[in-house]
Amino acid sequence: MRIISSIRSALFALVVLAMSASAFAQIGISISFAPPELPVYEQPLCPGDGYLWTPGYWAYSEDDYYFVPGTWVMAPEAGLLWTPGYWGWRNNGYFFNEGYWGEHVGFYGGISYGYGYYGDGYQGGRWEGQRFYYNRSASNVNIVNIHNVYNTTIINNTTTVNRVSYNGGNGGIDRRPRPEEEAAGRERHVAPVAMQAQHEQTARNNPEQRASLNRGTPQVAATPRAGAFNEAVRAKPTGTPYVPPVRAAIQPPNAANARRENNTVNHDQPVKENRPENRPEPNRPPTPQPNNHPEANRPEPNRPEANRPAAAQPNDRPAPKRDEPPQRTFTPPPSERPQPERTPPPAQARPEPQRQDHPQPAPMKAQEKPKQNEKPKDEKPN
Repeated sequence: MRIISSIRSALFALVVLAMSASAFAQIGISISFAPPELPVYEQPLCPGDGYLWTPGYWAYSEDDYYFVPGTWVMAPEAGLLWTPGYWGWRNNGYFFNEGYWGEHVGFYGGISYGYGYYGDGYQGGRWEGQRFYYNRSASNVNIVNIHNVYNTTIINNTTTVNRVSYNGGNGGIDRRPRPEEEAAGRERHVAPVAMQAQHEQTARNNPEQRASLNRGTPQVAATPRAGAFNEAVRAKPTGTPYVPPVRAAIQPPNAANARRENNTVNHDQPVKENRPENRPEPNRPPTPQPNNHPEANRPEPNRPEANRPAAAQPNDRPAPKRDEPPQRTFTPPPSERPQPERTPPPAQARPEPQRQDHPQPAPMKAQEKPKQNEKPKDEKPN
């Protein structure tokens, strides 16, 4: 039973490895705007026999592209070649296709990464048995330390050499995979080695590698070994700096303006409605509050005007002179008596102490009105 279980676990592990090897190249994230152009840099010397060149590329994280420097990496197995990753347009977005190791170089978007990767295959070297031979016309190799070299001039008749870093979309490389490249994509693949993953993580954590800061010219464009950022090769300025696209950053100010407008409206409402209500409410019961709202503006001239703003006085003084003269002529001194007939009984007890303190306006109006009535009485006997 132990033998059968061990066999099953081994088969399951092989299936998982095969599925991951064939599927990881298609995993990616969708971005709405294209990556910057590829920077221009010089390839560092190959550190030793068995190292293969992996070109630099733009990766994406935290709403920004960052450049992963090109570097020399030891091949995980003899006979394996590196197929670079690339950005491709699909379903209204740019997706990144991960690179992989395989016996043949597959499709990498037709992008010209340079140094052997000119959009179609790899011309920087080839395997001969268990040893890798470097093409000196495409790879920077020191022949004193590495003797397995050859020199073949590269003639590119199919790919236009430029610095575009993505396939398809607006301004991208217009190229589709050939049958040989599609067949290479279905072969056995090996994921990037641990040093490649650490190399990419180091570039991700370096703010100077982000396109929004370096404007397409990273400080570290290439390294002699994976992770050796202290021996970096800087990118050359090209004269066309990268300008990050303006994304949806206008919404926060609009939201802030909307909040300010709402705050102003909320501040205005209590100023108009709550201020007059808060003054009489502590002395009045809760029941007459709805009746006092409309009547509070009419009998305002009888209430003390010293506690109210000057804007309310011009509107309240002319009203009692025009409307109330006939009623106040009969009883000028006690100006409080005619009001209980118009207002409810609870309102009579409230203004009484206030009107006793300021009885001056009432007698002045009463004195002027009887004079007008006495004049016709004096004129009749004459």
